[in-house]
Amino acid sequence: IDRTVSGIDRSVAAQLAHISEEAEHEYKALAARITAAQAGDIQQVQGRVELNLIFIALIILVEALLVLKTVSRSARDLKQLADESEQTVYQLAYTDPLTDLPNRRLFHDRLEHAIVLSQRTRQYLALMFLDMDNFKKLNDTKGHRMGDLLLIEVAKRLKANVRASDTLARMGGDEFVVLLGELSENEQSASEQALRIAEKISSALNQPYQLDHFIYNCSASIGVTMFCDAGITIEEVHKRADAAMYQAKNSGRNTVRFYDPHTQAALEARSELEHALHMAIAQQQLHLYFQVQVDEHNQPVGAEALLRWIHPEMGMIFPGQFIPMAEETGLILPIGQWVLETACKQIKLWEANPQTRDLQLAVNVSARQFHQPDFVARVDHLIEQTCINPSRLKLELTESMVLADVADTVGKMHALKQLGVRFSMDDFGTGYSSLSYLTQLPLDQLKVDQSFVRNIGIKSTDVVLVQTIIGMANNLHMEAIAEGVETQAQRDFLEHAGCMRYQGYLFGKPEPLEKFTDSLSSDFLKIQSSPNSKARMIG
Repeated sequence: IDRTVSGIDRSVAAQLAHISEEAEHEYKALAARITAAQAGDIQQVQGRVELNLIFIALIILVEALLVLKTVSRSARDLKQLADESEQTVYQLAYTDPLTDLPNRRLFHDRLEHAIVLSQRTRQYLALMFLDMDNFKKLNDTKGHRMGDLLLIEVAKRLKANVRASDTLARMGGDEFVVLLGELSENEQSASEQALRIAEKISSALNQPYQLDHFIYNCSASIGVTMFCDAGITIEEVHKRADAAMYQAKNSGRNTVRFYDPHTQAALEARSELEHALHMAIAQQQLHLYFQVQVDEHNQPVGAEALLRWIHPEMGMIFPGQFIPMAEETGLILPIGQWVLETACKQIKLWEANPQTRDLQLAVNVSARQFHQPDFVARVDHLIEQTCINPSRLKLELTESMVLADVADTVGKMHALKQLGVRFSMDDFGTGYSSLSYLTQLPLDQLKVDQSFVRNIGIKSTDVVLVQTIIGMANNLHMEAIAEGVETQAQRDFLEHAGCMRYQGYLFGKPEPLEKFTDSLSSDFLKIQSSPNSKARMIG
């Protein structure tokens, strides 16, 4: 457009200006002749023709002047249109259309410039990442229009609470960033300045929002990182601020957290572990270990299947190190399915051995796995596929899983119970135990947590809890089994209290399948031949 306007200015306008000059010259000459003609012999034909030609020339001249004026005005209009178009393109390229804040591209440009500038001034900078807490819940319950209104109000509050020297931007979704400049040359002082600004912003964002006729309460998790190094990259600054923000989320939300290198190292290690876990499933690095469960006569009545991850470089990795991560990422679903399939196949193999055919195998089930809509159908399919006696499969659930959705849990448990599957309540007593839900569940067994068993003879309150749990199980016609039994004194106390099922190092450590099978065929045969011996001690 600029080139077009310039072309008109240099060519058309110049030509018309030239015509104007010539027309003006002709006009003056013709005007003189008109005067002479009027004073002279107007009767002559030649004079009349000449006079007509003069008037025609004057009309052409006026029209030319009008064209020149119109084209000049069009050129100005085109120039204005070009300026407006250029501004629109800039807005689209560098501004967030919803909040009218700088977008990610413009912010990166300003951040890069600020990093270079800080090297000359030696002043610290702070990058602040803000994420609105539970924003998705607002979108899901009230719709995206309400979500957009909230983001607009957040942008207004941020503008009102940052300094003129600060740069504010929306990165996308419910994420905003603030670049704090002109801070102290001393890191401690600069950090204190940044904290005051972050807390001021947090307080402003924590006030109720008027979204049309709806009052909404919301807060923000804020992560802050300090830097004063021209060698640092934009990606590194972003990563640090993002890590600090997630630390704020993990600390309960609605708070401010500064970047901590130790926290970042832990996050990176977790990321590496997550990647390795993906590979572990594909490369069959997961294995089941088995820990024996015995009765009051110290005879094996079952086992618990315990998951182990044997990494080719890191070695043995225990469930506590990777199961929480697997639950967060969803990897627990393929892992849990593999555990169930492997357990059912093992039950079928045990049926051919007189020493193992009556054993029950307990399998831990995660909340995410259990609450799958098709979980009952999956278990039913496995039972049919492996042709096992379903009463040999015992699913261990936790209190937290039950309380997360009591109705769904009760329905699934009754459906699985009709298939013949048995249930055990794992870690009973460690959560919010309640008789109201306990009586609704078709449980076969309550498991006394090892934290209580460990304190038998040490902590009187735990002793009372153990006795209460055992008494509750017996009164509800359930088995009581104690895990973590390591001493003969603990085992004797449990038997005296009415618990007739035990699991722990006193009877056997978790072992791989081959070693577990050997233990069943040798060690327990020795126990059978020694009626005065109550248990096999593990050295």
